[in-house]
Order: sequence, then structure tokens, then C-alpha cells
Amino acid sequence: MARRQNKTPDKFTVDVLRLDQEGRGVAYNDGKVAFIEGALPGERVTYERIRNKPSFEMGRVTEVFNESVMRVKPRCPNFGHGPGSCGGCAMQHLEPRAQVAFKERVMLDTLWHIGKVKPENILTPIVGPTWHYRHRARLTVRNVEKKGGVLVGFHEKSSSYVADMRECHILTKNVCDMLIPFRELVASLSISQRMPQIEIAVGGDGHTALVFRTLDEPSASDMEKLLSFGREHNAAIWLQPKGPDSVYPVLPEDGKKLALTLSEFGVRIVFKPTDFTQVNPAVNEVMVGRAVRLLDVHPEHKVADFFCGLGNFTLPLATKAAHVTGIEGSDGLVARARLGAIDNGLADKTDFVARNLFTWSESDWDQLWNKLGGIDRVLIDPPREGALALSRVLAATDKRPARVVYVSCNPATLARDCAILHHEGGWHIREAGIMNMFPHTGHVESIAVLESGPKPEKLSEEAQSIERRIQAQGDDKITEAKDDSAE
Repeated sequence: MARRQNKTPDKFTVDVLRLDQEGRGVAYNDGKVAFIEGALPGERVTYERIRNKPSFEMGRVTEVFNESVMRVKPRCPNFGHGPGSCGGCAMQHLEPRAQVAFKERVMLDTLWHIGKVKPENILTPIVGPTWHYRHRARLTVRNVEKKGGVLVGFHEKSSSYVADMRECHILTKNVCDMLIPFRELVASLSISQRMPQIEIAVGGDGHTALVFRTLDEPSASDMEKLLSFGREHNAAIWLQPKGPDSVYPVLPEDGKKLALTLSEFGVRIVFKPTDFTQVNPAVNEVMVGRAVRLLDVHPEHKVADFFCGLGNFTLPLATKAAHVTGIEGSDGLVARARLGAIDNGLADKTDFVARNLFTWSESDWDQLWNKLGGIDRVLIDPPREGALALSRVLAATDKRPARVVYVSCNPATLARDCAILHHEGGWHIREAGIMNMFPHTGHVESIAVLESGPKPEKLSEEAQSIERRIQAQGDDKITEAKDDSAE
């Protein structure tokens, strides 16, 4: 499909004041807020308008007149802000330490703007490798004759097109080196038109699994080519004929080689390449260690780990506590978490429950409390939607753990949930900090420590205002108002 030809865009020259939550420069053009891709604070830039709304507009930088000291040359040739640019990164033009400072500011600003809460102490950011950190990725496959045939890579920015990626410096080095061979491999297969994606998973020890999504069954010749590719590149070949649960290794002996290692706790978690695991194992290992220490777990403690997944936190916590209960919405993940506990000799100190945590109630909490004979500590690690139902329960109940650690991948829902816990439940936000899990992107991962306090006798006006906003936006959604981001 040919790209639509647009009229020549309008261009404007402005002074950039700050960055927004997605790493775009913020300026004012004739009294209207302008969000400019590729612009940095302190720069005077010319930008072309790409979207115009009554209260704001969006654009991309075309010329920089006075470069910020924070600006650096991007490493990836596909990085950019115009048509054809790779959508995998947003901030390769920003110096890495400045990226960390920016994400910390996003977390703190969001906690305040949405939740009207401030942590008493700011934790030192957790950082890891800046390049070749990404151990998980889903690459799209397309046959594009106008670009020479098969393309394998991330989508272009704000587009369904596939970027013409020949190298990628956020993927692990061995996967980066496979990008061109991937093209040659797919082009040689009889089902080249029926293979829409390749999913990558690299274990902590470097073991690599390649999952080929196949809409048609590979021929015998195709299978030999795939296995030969795996031998050449020291990678296990997996196939996915249907949904994620259909994934299987072509060679059965590869089924248990992919693993996440948490060496501080002597824990090794076997996983499937389609299972959710953190993309950055170096940062994950430090994050898990920090979370366990922040919970201040003692040998007699009983711990509840909500949204536990495969047991990334559950199993390390079990090495320190009397007992840990992991609760997760997926039956499959719960089953594999139980196997992980057995593999690590922790089955007698853990149990796992499959439960929809988005409908968690006070009755559910009371049942868990009574079953365990009390709960001393709670860890929460939800998806981007946050943990609204659980936060409401912990705010309302008198059966309280002394401490909660909340690990977040979305500062907006973290702020919403902390607001409920603090304003409605009297919880104190003792500490908070960020983890730079995704360098060069706008993703902000953070961790907060809350301690139990007396519930307020009545809701403050602030709490009522926050509650009205939550209800207006829907219980499972929360966003910062546009004028908040422009303040």
C-alpha cells in the first residue's frame, strides 16, 4: 500500500522548555502547547506540525539551532523522528544519565499531579547496561518487494510498516547479528508469506530461543533450514502454530534450557519463550534484591505476592520468609510457578493461587488472611492497568500488613493506587525510586514502599477529588489531564 501524500506541513520556530512523559519537547506556539518529537529542553528548534488539536499540537523537529548539552548522537541508524524511523526507541538522542533523571522526574511529577502524594525518601535509581540489554522482543516479518524483499524488525514509529532494520543496539548482540540472516532464512522458506513474526527470548546465561509464528505447517525442507539456522547461531528453534500456549520446541531437549537466574537467592526459574519475564535481566536481578530488602522480611513472616507470574519475587522471598503465597490471574503461569518452587526446593514454603486480581474483594482478603493466620508483608507487581481493586481493599481493611512494596510499570496507575492507599487508607509512602528497565524508551518502571498508618476518619477534599476523577475515567484507567502535562 502506497503512503498517502500529505500537503506540505506548517513549520514553526520555538523555544523548548521541558520534556513531557513520552520524552517529547514541550513548547508554546501562539499560546498553544506543542509536543515536539526530537526536541530537548533549552533548545531553539524548528518543527513541522503533524497533528493539530484545539488545545495542543504535535510536531517533529526539523532543525536545531542551539543543541542541548544533553543531546548525543544516536547509535542506531534507524533511530529518528520522521517517517521510516524505527519505533523501538524514543530517546537515543538524550544522554543516558539524563534519561534516568528525566524518568525520575516523571515518576515524582505523576505521583503529585495524579495522586497528590510525595515519597518521604527518593531511592537511588537502578540502572544497568545501556546497550544490548533487551533479552525479549517480538519482531514483525513482512515481505516488501519495494524494499528488496523480506524485512524483520520493529514497527516504524506510529505505523504498521516494518522498519528496515539491519542492526539494533538494544537487542542482545547475538540477536542483533541475526537480523540480516533472519531475512535470508525467511525468504528461503516455502511458507515465507505465512510467517508474520519471530519472538526472541534470551535467558540470563545467554541461551537463546527463537519462536517462529507459523500460519501454515513448515515443510520438511523448511524444518531442516530452521534447525540448521539454530545450529549456526547457537539458538533453540521453537514453533508457534496458534496462540502463545501452542508454542513448542522443535527439539524436546530444548524445552527446559531457557531460564531466569537470581543468583543472590540461589533461584533459577525455567520459562517458555512466550512467558512474561522482564526484558532486562541485569536490572531485574537488582530490582528483586531491592524489593526483598525493602519489604524487610523476617524468617517468621508470612508474605502475599500479588500478580506473581512465574515467581520472580515469590521464590526469592521464600528463601527469607516462613511462607509466601503467590496470586496470579493465569492458570498456566500458576502451574509453572509451582514447578519452579519444586525445582528450587521451595515447595514447602510456597503456595500459588489462580485468581482474577482485578475483582479482588475484602472477602477475598479476609479469606487469605484467615488461611495464612495473618499477613506480615505484601508485594504487588501489576501490569500497566495497576492494582485498583487490591488498593481499595488494603485501604479499607483493618487486617493490615505492616509494609507493602509496589513495583510498577506505569507511573499513572502507581500514582492512582498510592493516592487511594494514602488518602483513603492512611498508608505512608516512605520511599520510591525508578528502575531504568528500558533505556532509550519512555517506559518508566518504579518501586514504592508503603507502611501502614491509621485510616482517616473521613475523606479529605483531595481524596474525594481523586475518587471523582477515577470514577469519571473508569475504574481500570487513569491518565494525567492534558493541562497537567503542560504545567
